[in-house]
Amino acid sequence: MNGSSREQTIKIKIMEPDQLILEPGRLKALFDANASRLNLGGNGRQQELRAEAIAHFMRLGYPTRKLEAWKYTDLQPTLEVPYHIDLEPNGEKLDLNSIFQCEIHNFETYLFSQLNGSYVWEQSPMSELPDGAFVGSLREAKKRFPEVFEAHYGRYADITNGALEALNTAFALDGIFIYVPDNVVVEKPVQMVNIVNYPHNLFIQPRNLIVIGKNAKLTLVHCDDSIQHQYNFTNAVSEFAIGENGELDYYKLQNKDDDCTLINNNYFHLSDYSRLTSNTLTFNGGLIRNESKVKINGTGAEANLYGLYLMDRKQHVDNRVFIDHAKPGSYSNELYKGIIDEHASAAFYGHILVRRDAQQTNAYQNNRNITLTDTARVDTNPFLEIYADDVKCSHGATVGQLDQDALFYLRTRGICERNSKMLLMYAFAAEIARKIKIPALQERTEQMIEKRLKGELTICDQCVLHCKDEPIEFKIDMSLI
Repeated sequence: MNGSSREQTIKIKIMEPDQLILEPGRLKALFDANASRLNLGGNGRQQELRAEAIAHFMRLGYPTRKLEAWKYTDLQPTLEVPYHIDLEPNGEKLDLNSIFQCEIHNFETYLFSQLNGSYVWEQSPMSELPDGAFVGSLREAKKRFPEVFEAHYGRYADITNGALEALNTAFALDGIFIYVPDNVVVEKPVQMVNIVNYPHNLFIQPRNLIVIGKNAKLTLVHCDDSIQHQYNFTNAVSEFAIGENGELDYYKLQNKDDDCTLINNNYFHLSDYSRLTSNTLTFNGGLIRNESKVKINGTGAEANLYGLYLMDRKQHVDNRVFIDHAKPGSYSNELYKGIIDEHASAAFYGHILVRRDAQQTNAYQNNRNITLTDTARVDTNPFLEIYADDVKCSHGATVGQLDQDALFYLRTRGICERNSKMLLMYAFAAEIARKIKIPALQERTEQMIEKRLKGELTICDQCVLHCKDEPIEFKIDMSLI
């Protein structure tokens, strides 16, 4: 199956009151009728930014497969579904524990959340962590930290060429704001969860701003979760600013239902000697598109981006990474791996740009994929654009099936076909799982990989171990693979 024309199981539902098809003209009318609500409590610049954004969206329209950047992802079936758009922030003063429970055991974090696009809080819309960092609502951040907010909000996301970024900028009501001042190290990870829990189809525009100061450090775990499995369309934009010698470890966990569409645009801005590590883990989702755009705007900065995606049925994932080396002496490394089963499809596009003044740049890019069926589809396109001459850059991509020689070797050692395949896929995915620096999260990721892969393989009818009737479990120490 071609990844760009996959069959989606979306059925058009009868429109309920207050639902609308996401046609640009209707959205523009909705924007004009509610302009006073859409300002994040902001000043003239925020109103001007929203007006500029809706104008760009109307000019660009929704991306289609005619655009090279959207060649392998078709939004049209999603856009034919009627959605509710809630223009009232509704997450205030809610008991988060009554809605969401993290399943990662022994995982100590500062937990914050958005519900249907609005920041959830129990005590205060802005919290100060013991380390000295601040986490809260974007609306509150505009009041409490106006200089930080104005310096970074809307400065990195591209609304001129990105239609969905423009749509988010026009309609975003709230989001999560994280500010780590200079020289502050947040020892415990911060976890932010984007929860969708709505009785009808819902279209939301989450917006996040994370600012890390000079010599500051943050570990951030970002989760997407659905409670009620209605059709939902999440169009998220997050902007990250990392100050001089600052450090961010960022983990994006996606485990959504088949009725979701998730567009995730992350913009990272790196200063001198700053360090970014990003790991995107996709276990489930109907249609998911992750865009990571990294501007290395500082000498000696470093960016490491990893990703793992396990897709089956008719699911689709599209990962796009753009790294812009604008200053000399910087380093970047990309490694994305995927296992695609049944009629699922995946796409990967990696673009490394090395500008003329970015001498002594080291940049590496790799995408590896395993297809388990003849109907699984992967499209991959690594790309280097280099204008400097003193650089070391490489890229590569592979799409194949499980190594038959390795499979035969395991079979000759008395391991049935089912568990032999499981071992090989574990080994393939382990490289990404080992990049996780949080022990509890790494352990949970390994469990999720195991859970995701079980039951997706063909059981051997002729195995002498008869694991069809009495399955034999092989406990795997991932650290030894």
